[in-house]
Amino acid sequence: MSQVFIIDTNVVVSGLITSNPDSPVAVVLDGMLSAAFAFAVSESLLAEYREMLLRPHIHQLHGLSPAEVDTILLELAQHAIVLSSPADQLRYRAPDPGDQFLWDLLASHAELVLVTGDKLLLQDPAMATRVITPQALMPKGLH
Repeated sequence: MSQVFIIDTNVVVSGLITSNPDSPVAVVLDGMLSAAFAFAVSESLLAEYREMLLRPHIHQLHGLSPAEVDTILLELAQHAIVLSSPADQLRYRAPDPGDQFLWDLLASHAELVLVTGDKLLLQDPAMATRVITPQALMPKGLH
C-alpha cells in the first residue's frame, strides 16, 4: 500500500463549514468525497466525525440534518480504506489524550499520514514526519 491519509476531524468539520471552496480544508473534503486520494478511517474516527458534526454550535454553522450528515459519512466510508482500531495500545502517547485513537491508528500502519490542523499534533516530535497540514496535502494534486 502506498501513502494513505487519515483526515482528522477538524479538517472534515472545517471543510464542511467553510464558505471558501478553494480553502485547503474544502479541497481535502471534496477529495475525500470524490475518492481523489487514498484515505483511511476507523469506526472510532467515523463516530468522532458524526459526534462533532452534530454538536449544536457546529450543526448551526452547516445546517445539515442528522440524516444528511449520515449520508455524507456513508459516502466517505464507501471511498475509504476502513481499518480496525488496534487491539492494544501502541508505543506512542498522543499529545492530547483525546487523540490517542488517532495516534494508535497512525502507528499501526507505516504508510499512514495524518492530515490535521491541530497544532499540538503537528508539533509532536514522535510522529513529526507522519503528520501534515491540509495545505501540505494540496500540492499532491487535489486542486
